[in-house]
Amino acid sequence: MKFRSLAAAALLAGMSLFAQAQGYPAKPITFIVPFAPGGGVDVLTRAIGVKLSERWGQPVIVENKAGAGSSIGTAQVAKAAPDGYTLLATVNQTMVGNRFLYKNLSYDPDKSFEPITMMVNADQLIVANARLPANTLKEAVELARKKPGTLNYGSFGNGSQPHLLFSMINEREKIDLLHVPYNGITPNLTALAAGDVQLGSASAGVIAPLVQAGKIKPIAVAGDAAIAQFPSVTTTTAQGFPYAKVSIWYGLFAPAGTPPAVVKQIRDAVHAVLSDPQFVQQQVAPKGLTVVAGDGAQLRGAIAQEVKDTAAMIKAAGVVPE
Repeated sequence: MKFRSLAAAALLAGMSLFAQAQGYPAKPITFIVPFAPGGGVDVLTRAIGVKLSERWGQPVIVENKAGAGSSIGTAQVAKAAPDGYTLLATVNQTMVGNRFLYKNLSYDPDKSFEPITMMVNADQLIVANARLPANTLKEAVELARKKPGTLNYGSFGNGSQPHLLFSMINEREKIDLLHVPYNGITPNLTALAAGDVQLGSASAGVIAPLVQAGKIKPIAVAGDAAIAQFPSVTTTTAQGFPYAKVSIWYGLFAPAGTPPAVVKQIRDAVHAVLSDPQFVQQQVAPKGLTVVAGDGAQLRGAIAQEVKDTAAMIKAAGVVPE
């Protein structure tokens, strides 16, 4: 009798999950972007949201909940109902870097979410103020050796990717590039364009307008291959710095406990958008992004590997959790 009761309960639970998936989405879906408007993940999420709204016949709302290194918006999604109607669109900093930066993180990067998909990836460019007398990373390092303590670099904050990247360069090359943290990428690039800092890093789509305006220049690709927008810029490996690699990915997450069938529906719909050649041509490629469209296991594995790699960079940078 007890066995029959358990079996019946399991059957009812399965039917409930199936019903949820069959009826999804039955109301507006909210994507939380835990950063200020205008950043790369915000722009792409809004473009995907338009297509999903057309596909689903339901409004897709994008809300920016910036603050505390993306922790505020991320924690909001972690506490949301696991029904597929509140989702998180963010970058690797949220799931990887923040665990090293905050003692009392308001969410668990490994347990609070169900990874849906890594949407896109972007190798980063090392960039310099246009007036810096160095056109490659190699020349910038040589300049730093000749004039110790005179060159600086900007970052999005302590523990951010530019901070870790240049800290690693400092350690490996025995130079002294000074760190100037800013509260986000926009003030960081504004300072770089003005010459308040000489070096930094960002993705191709973000820096393109400043390069076209003659304010900054790319001096290396911090990845394995050339970037279409700047084909003449060589990689850090080609310049003799094979360890200097960073990339930013944009991932989509649901609260832990979201029914697998709902997660799959969301993943399939997002993948359909990202497989549309016209969408890629208009919204992905011009921004220096590469479609990944992986599954949840791929995203979870990428996070685990990046945590291992970042631990070494955090140590080199001497970052202490706040």
